[in-house]
Amino acid sequence: MSTAILTGQPVPGSSIEADLRSLGFDLRVAADAAEAETLLAEVPGDERVALVDARFVGHVHALRLGLTDPRFPLAGIPGAVTAQPAGRQALTRAMARENSAGGGTTLVDSLADRILTALGAEGTGVHRPELGSLVAAVPADPQARNGARQAVADVDDEAVRLKSAVKARDGFFTTYCISPYSRYIARWCARRGLTPNQVTTASLLTALIAAACAATGTRGGFVAAGVLLIASFVLDCTDGQLARYSLQYSTLGAWLDATFDRAKEYAYYAGLALGAARGGDDVWALALGAMVLQTCRHVVDFSFNEANHDATANTSPTAALSDKLDSVGWTVWVRRMIVLPIGERWAMIAVLTAVTTPRITFYALLIGCAFAATYTTAGRVLRSLTRKARRTDRAAGALADLADSGPLAQGIAGALRKPARRLPGFTAPVIALLGGLAVVLTAALTDFGGPWPVVAALGYALTSGLAVARPLKGALDWLVPPFLRAAEYGTVLVLAAKADVNGALPAAFGLVAAVAYHHYDTVYRIRGDAGAPPAWLVRSIGGHEGRTLLVTVLAALLTASQLKVALTALAVAVAVVVLVESIRFWVAAHQGGAPAVHDEGEPA
Repeated sequence: MSTAILTGQPVPGSSIEADLRSLGFDLRVAADAAEAETLLAEVPGDERVALVDARFVGHVHALRLGLTDPRFPLAGIPGAVTAQPAGRQALTRAMARENSAGGGTTLVDSLADRILTALGAEGTGVHRPELGSLVAAVPADPQARNGARQAVADVDDEAVRLKSAVKARDGFFTTYCISPYSRYIARWCARRGLTPNQVTTASLLTALIAAACAATGTRGGFVAAGVLLIASFVLDCTDGQLARYSLQYSTLGAWLDATFDRAKEYAYYAGLALGAARGGDDVWALALGAMVLQTCRHVVDFSFNEANHDATANTSPTAALSDKLDSVGWTVWVRRMIVLPIGERWAMIAVLTAVTTPRITFYALLIGCAFAATYTTAGRVLRSLTRKARRTDRAAGALADLADSGPLAQGIAGALRKPARRLPGFTAPVIALLGGLAVVLTAALTDFGGPWPVVAALGYALTSGLAVARPLKGALDWLVPPFLRAAEYGTVLVLAAKADVNGALPAAFGLVAAVAYHHYDTVYRIRGDAGAPPAWLVRSIGGHEGRTLLVTVLAALLTASQLKVALTALAVAVAVVVLVESIRFWVAAHQGGAPAVHDEGEPA
């Protein structure tokens, strides 16, 4: 339940009471500031409360943006201010001060506006949404009121709401081929009481059906899979637009949207591989390679963003050139398309699935993603090298969490902490890269079942510990987590391929998928300011170096057929542990009233 305290008597002909009720507010009317303070104290502390000037004139969507967004403890627009439970104490203090200063008897000035000013003066964070062409005003006289009402009539509230439902920054395919009609699907869903989480689930189910169609291995199945994959993407865009249209943001919803995107894409890769196998073509190595490359791309994105989350503004020449290119219209779309965001990527996969073969689809995907990864990583390296900024403790902590170091690497890091301080600042990513390359190349260049991959994995554990032995605050230290991801995933891929036994690569695909889920879950917790997964979880699944060492030991001790079984068992064990803990955490966060979030995630 939400309560709106209307300060003063509504002006004849005003729709403010009906507008507030339509937004789910229970109304109370205060004749003066003293009564408003009394009514505020009577509202239960676990409810949202709003103070609205009775003279308010504006669009309903302006009120919706200002008073119902669940992401912000305090928010306001001209003539209205609201507080969720987390911001209630600050609102109460501001009300008391304004009431005392104003004598508590008059409402000549807008009480809501005075409180907004007071909150800003004391440094309290208050969200003020961008209204654009929407009207929100407290007219001082009849003439100004008539002008405000005319301004309201001149702007189509619903058109603005529909336009704002679309993500501000998106890919070319989504902007011009999906959003022009998916926003209307979002409105249709909102009018029928559907939630973003329900649409997200429908998108997942559609993608899984698409994967099942691809797994048939028939041309009809491939065509159906391509069509359904596009339908799934339309729903994927719709869920975010529905959230923005109706302001239905939640911690659980952001997690579902992000994790389901990865589940849909990787399940589709598996479906393509199964379909190819039915036709006599084994492309599991390509499917696993595509998943490894795509996951490492995302880790580069996450690590770079976390490293610069609270750093000073980027004044590097590379950033200046990027800003200059953004001012030239056509270059913006070219630069967004060449990084192969999810919209362009899924469109390419869908079309190639329908008209070519799974092998050609994976070749195109690997080439496109490799080019995109090279382009984006090179740009970020240049920005980092030419940027004068100091990384914060928060950034270093986030990178350490993303590294996913297990007990072995953490023990080595503790033992080498003092000597590591004497190493140059750029050595952490170099050490991580060299250690990772050593274990992957050793596994690839030696015979299956030999001891050398185990030796290389022990060296990898040593270099991994040394790489994280001191805070990751160097200019390029954000490269450490993606190098570690590539080493672990690449080792599993190479050893499964070297086993050369039917079923080993699908088992490796399942193991990498389970571990990748854990790494994505870590990212989403950090993004939601919930911290990294608990230490016991990281210890129980070994950390990246522990899993890498375990897989090399299994490959040395077991036959190829036995390794397939071991990889399958390990995949199941990791998946059960990380899924149970992840679901427990996110459901508890949702039920416990964690602050709502809306993570825009990867550009569509």
